[in-house]
Amino acid sequence: MSHVTDLQFLTGHDSGTIVLGAAWVAPDPHNYGHGVHPDAVGFRVDVHPVDAADRAATRAVLRAHALPQLHAWIAQGVAADDTWQLTPHRHYWRLTDGHLTHRDEG
Repeated sequence: MSHVTDLQFLTGHDSGTIVLGAAWVAPDPHNYGHGVHPDAVGFRVDVHPVDAADRAATRAVLRAHALPQLHAWIAQGVAADDTWQLTPHRHYWRLTDGHLTHRDEG
């Protein structure tokens, strides 16, 4: 958690199959002081809303699988080279019919 600069539990309508999102907010040293504030650089984690009927099962999958995968993704980012760290990244975990998938996107 020391590398996470923002953690949000999103509210409102569910996000479809997305249950967890993570992003690396990269510094933008090339735009002469008009970039990302240094306090915002780091990892951002969003927990997406799910239907009430699915919460218990989703919580179990998040704890057992998605959170360890999130930890590994953050650890890889912390250890990554400058090329990775100077580029923004997004990673999403999707739960469809009880099957969890995850990948980098956009």
